Formats: sequence, C-alpha cells, structure tokens
Amino acid sequence: MDQSTRQAWMSLLAKAPAEQLKALWAATGLAPDHTTLRAPEVGGVMLRGRMGGTGAPFNLGEMTVTRCSLKLADGAVGHAYVQGRDKDKARIAALIDALMQTDAAMTLRAAVLVPLEVAMAEAKRTRAAKAAATKVDFFTMVRGED
Repeated sequence: MDQSTRQAWMSLLAKAPAEQLKALWAATGLAPDHTTLRAPEVGGVMLRGRMGGTGAPFNLGEMTVTRCSLKLADGAVGHAYVQGRDKDKARIAALIDALMQTDAAMTLRAAVLVPLEVAMAEAKRTRAAKAAATKVDFFTMVRGED
C-alpha cells in the first residue's frame, strides 16, 4: 500500500456524509476486535489560506474536527480526522482505515468506498448543474456609432 492510496481513502472517509458512512458500515456487519489508542475527541484546527494560491499565508478561521485512533487485534493501526463533532463517524472512519490495511481491504472497498465515491461524485455533478443553470453570459453589442 502506498501513501497516496491511503490518503485517498482517508480523504474520502473524512468528506463522506456521516449518515451514509454509518449505513454502509452497518451493512458490512463487521465488528473487529480493537483497542482504542485515542478515543474520539473533539477539537479545533486553524485553517490557513493564500490569495490566489500563491500569496502569503493568512489565518482563514477555525474548524471543529473529531479525531480517533485505534489498533486492531492483528496490529493494524487506524486514524481518522473528520469535520464536525460526530464521534461515531470518527470511530468508524478509523476502523475502516485500519481494516483497509488488512485482508479485508477488497471487501471494504467494494462495500463502502466505491459506493461513497459514486454518491459523492453524483452530488458534485448535481451541485455543478445547479450552478451552471444560474450562469449569466455577458456580452457587448457594437452600436455602430464608431
């Protein structure tokens, strides 16, 4: 497993709607033995921004996050940082992260990650279509007085 692959599924889990993630997780029926390394806890992080993506960094504001770390019986360690105060979502995301490092990875990818990717891509297309419907094209007419 390479770092970019793990980053991709952790990003997907962090951005996923909580109710959808919980429903997909419940449907798997998995209940792995694990030890909690860091119980889900709520905190804040400072968001930084840059003008135009290249300017000097500035503090944009704070965001509430929940983090969780756990260790499976086989030694795999899972971590999660999710937006908001949903401790269950953080725990489930950490469990999935840990299980994705085991033999259960293919099963979880098909049962949880792929459906999340499809649903989130569809939601993005829907938002883009709504925004496109409100687009205004401005044009200049030549009056012929020149």
